Amino acid sequence: MNYIEFGKNNVMLSTVILGMMRISSLSPKETENLIETALDCGINAFDLADCYADGLCERIVGKVLSNRPDLRDKMWIQSKCGIRRDDGLKYFDFSKEHITESIDGILTRLNTDHIDSLLLHRPDTLMETEEINEAIEAAVKAGKVIDFGVSNMNPMMIELLMRDVKERVCTNQIQLSAAFTPSIDAGLHVNMSSDAGIERDGSILEYCKLNNIVIQAWSVLQYGFFEGVFIGNSKYAELNKVLDRIAKEQGVTSSAVAIAWVLRYPHKIQAVIGTTQAKRVRELALSTEVTLSRREWYEIYQAAGNTLP
Repeated sequence: MNYIEFGKNNVMLSTVILGMMRISSLSPKETENLIETALDCGINAFDLADCYADGLCERIVGKVLSNRPDLRDKMWIQSKCGIRRDDGLKYFDFSKEHITESIDGILTRLNTDHIDSLLLHRPDTLMETEEINEAIEAAVKAGKVIDFGVSNMNPMMIELLMRDVKERVCTNQIQLSAAFTPSIDAGLHVNMSSDAGIERDGSILEYCKLNNIVIQAWSVLQYGFFEGVFIGNSKYAELNKVLDRIAKEQGVTSSAVAIAWVLRYPHKIQAVIGTTQAKRVRELALSTEVTLSRREWYEIYQAAGNTLP
């Protein structure tokens, strides 16, 4: 496993994060086994959100920590807030009141006195940065939150936050995979009159690198917006052919190669994996042992259907 420095305390985090969005179908004991498998593989980072199964995922982890308090010191736990669903209506809320209530709810469900990282989940167009600062500053001062970050924000949104929020933005969680590459396409097609050259996120990869903001990539094995997994998918026959070949050469799975492609970006970057199977955790953890040459990286990029100018 590989590690990067993260946050104000430069804690060493695994470059693979275990995402726990899908554990609602698992029992506390099954979740405990999943966590222990991840730890055995060197994965010490775990990602949640208060909206996952309406808080059930956090409650399951909380039951694990209640039964196994010894696990807490081994786990770096991150959660997110800001997505609300009221009477079937989905909306975003970065108000001071909601952030404060969310943090307390997260801590209660997780059965812990602090979370290691809190992310603002999806941009709220109506956000008041002064309110966000008050909520985050109070939580940090109380020891409830250690580090602070965002999810799915562009550079100007982060700049606006940093104008008033005293806590440094440590990370930005964005969608990125070999089959979802708008953040990469625009940079490779600068000054080109093609769809690939359309700037959709304000050069977020370059911005994060310039500002030492850790990139956390989600849906690293999916295409589109939750349209499905591209591994073994006939829609991506050429991509799978290349991934399979490299996987065979390096003695890992094609999924591990696909994640290694994401982790090849030359900056502090982590890949969030969302499996609930211990066997898959072990397989995907091996992505950090895959070495991709520059040629192989570009071969995978083009095999996914992308072009170069």
